[in-house]
Amino acid sequence: MPKLLIITHHRKDRSPGQRFRFEQYLDFLSTNGYEITFSNFINESDDRVFYGAGNILGKVRVVLKNIFIRISNVLSANKYDAILIYREAFVFGSTIFEYLLSKSKAKLIYDFDDSIWLLDVSTGNKAFSFLKSPDKTKKIIGYCDMITVGNEYLANYARQYNNNVKIIPTTIDTTYHINKNKQTKTRICVGWTGTDTTAKHFEYLLPTLEKLYKKFPNIYFKMICDRAISYPSLNLESTKWNKETEIEQLSEIDVGIMPLPDDKWANGKCGFKGLQYMSLEIATIMSSVGVNTEIIQQGINGFLASTEEEWLDKLTLLIENEELRLLLGKAGRKTIENKYSVKAWENKYLEYYNELVKK
Repeated sequence: MPKLLIITHHRKDRSPGQRFRFEQYLDFLSTNGYEITFSNFINESDDRVFYGAGNILGKVRVVLKNIFIRISNVLSANKYDAILIYREAFVFGSTIFEYLLSKSKAKLIYDFDDSIWLLDVSTGNKAFSFLKSPDKTKKIIGYCDMITVGNEYLANYARQYNNNVKIIPTTIDTTYHINKNKQTKTRICVGWTGTDTTAKHFEYLLPTLEKLYKKFPNIYFKMICDRAISYPSLNLESTKWNKETEIEQLSEIDVGIMPLPDDKWANGKCGFKGLQYMSLEIATIMSSVGVNTEIIQQGINGFLASTEEEWLDKLTLLIENEELRLLLGKAGRKTIENKYSVKAWENKYLEYYNELVKK
């Protein structure tokens, strides 16, 4: 029975990246013979401290906890056949733990789903950005036996430093993502989901949404985030994300939006917001950036938009045409089932792991 150690920041079911990159495959790996050990260092109380503003002593405590847990991982590494590292083992610039783990007998797997070689820091930790070292990514890639990434843009970067790079798109569990909105609605909801770190992408579209609201004063906007956010210029309902109610929250949305700037960070995104909307049969509009252009077939399973005019035109079209919303929603769901579902990828995921541990 192969033994797999997973090294990551957060507890299970907390981080969207973890959930949709590897957590939803754990049961399938277990069923197929893998014994899995999960090693995170940020618990629920640490979360509030580490990502909140201030509380420097509390943050230092969490970092020390990170160090002690990773030392323990290094000391026990030879017990495992494979070790999966998601994004990084240590929160700051050092790659010492990845380096030491690479010297064990375990095969080292590295997974990431963003352009993490570029600097992007949470709001609560802007003051500590100087301690980060995005350049560490290429070193970690070089230490590992297999790299798994979410799209071709990320793969092209990884191939500069490692020959064994696999593309596994961010996937959706279609048995879990079932639209629960069964009520007849009198108002149309334009919605967005994300984190505090990515809220700036919603704000990127704010001027367009303000124009849309003036054009259609009966619509409303819904924002699902890890903190309450207010935009007085919109009729906005801000809902705090909750794992227990996330499907009900998302199901309220009639038109899902994923705006992004066309920059290096955004080109590394894996289209997760759009994939979630589409899985729930929500008509979807995404910025014409990166992997979004592979996910969306224009006018068939969703819309792509680049300029403010295109965004306003596509939003207007979907608000005015219920039949089109329904058609795009059903086609979007079919795309997820065929190309971006756990079911479509679980055997390939297992195959990659088996090939590695049996070498």
